[in-house]
Amino acid sequence: MSTEKAITVDHLTKKFGDFTAVDGISFEVNKSEIFGFLGANGAGKTTAMRMLCGLSKPTSGKATVAGFDVYHQTESIKKNIGYMSQKFSLYEDLTVKENIRFYAGIYGKSDEFIKEKTSFVLKNLHLENEAGKLVKSLPLGWKQKLAFSVAIFHEPGIVFLDEPTGGVDPVTRREFWNMIYQAADSGITIFVTTHYMDEAEYCNRVCIMVDGRIEAMDTPQQLKKTYTAASMDEVFLKLARKALRSGE
Repeated sequence: MSTEKAITVDHLTKKFGDFTAVDGISFEVNKSEIFGFLGANGAGKTTAMRMLCGLSKPTSGKATVAGFDVYHQTESIKKNIGYMSQKFSLYEDLTVKENIRFYAGIYGKSDEFIKEKTSFVLKNLHLENEAGKLVKSLPLGWKQKLAFSVAIFHEPGIVFLDEPTGGVDPVTRREFWNMIYQAADSGITIFVTTHYMDEAEYCNRVCIMVDGRIEAMDTPQQLKKTYTAASMDEVFLKLARKALRSGE
């Protein structure tokens, strides 16, 4: 893992009227780091992620993503990141191959690049025989692994994963995390939110938000030591009990 910074955040704040969704958070993420961003519903993590992805303008504070400013260089940010959501990542009425080509086209990749990389992705996922099938016909686990491959197809420096393994079985979740490790090993920075605390154990570092603020941030091992906890689930529960708000 590099010491070069992929993301820098300095007192980043987002207000909606009188409500402060994100309250002066500060942190840094190293290049190729797997950074877990946790919090109960209403903690502010989704709002923070939207600002970092260039989808929502901060009220105050500073932040850079892949070297680009979140106020003035949002289009550059979007071109240099990948994004995967639990709720929507693929077009179900397009085939596997059509989804890959569609997203690759958005990022302006050449036909030669798309052809070669598509073959690699299909082979890597063992989906060669399913390339012409509609995505909606695939099992959820395959959909999620395909969505992740599509999110990093254009070889971004950073990929944001918003609860990517929601609803899939434990075996598939583990396979998905093997893909995350491979991506990190290739130099991609992973910024991931999850509600599964066992997945927090897989991260290099974990940030836990409570009511719009960062309540704790460290390696999973150090957090368990600090809060005298046997698991990250226990750490999370100790911190989440302090929350005063819910919903996001």
